[in-house]
Amino acid sequence: MATPDFILRLRERVGHDLLWLPGMTAVVLDEDRVLLVRRSDTGEWTPVTGICDPGEHPATTAVRECLEETRVECAVDLLARVDVTPVVEYPNGDRTQYVDHVFRCRYVAGEARVGDEESVEVGWFGLDALPPMAERHLERVRTVVAHEGPTRLG
Repeated sequence: MATPDFILRLRERVGHDLLWLPGMTAVVLDEDRVLLVRRSDTGEWTPVTGICDPGEHPATTAVRECLEETRVECAVDLLARVDVTPVVEYPNGDRTQYVDHVFRCRYVAGEARVGDEESVEVGWFGLDALPPMAERHLERVRTVVAHEGPTRLG
């Protein structure tokens, strides 16, 4: 589902006003490969991303979203970065900003394939052969791959 029901209910009350939401990015690694999705709304290649459901831990969101979007089971190894995204304005006028929790995840099982309407392609890419990606997504992958130590804030 592209927009969670709780967001739709909030939008009924606040219209297009800015929503501040917890989100996550799951950078799923399998040795020297990374799992990426090609988004149906923008056509961009990105790691798996998603919005936390109310009361859901961001690490749980990472595992859930990965399975929903790619049919791949993953396990969260660590939190590599916490950041705040720029304000996102959607075509319908809704405005949102996310606290993004970037997790290093490892492949557990499953064949990568499109799992829902949020993606048009799913695939594994060598870390040295990534498809064209926006810098913000490349930075998330680079941060996870290079991470050695405390969580990077900002």
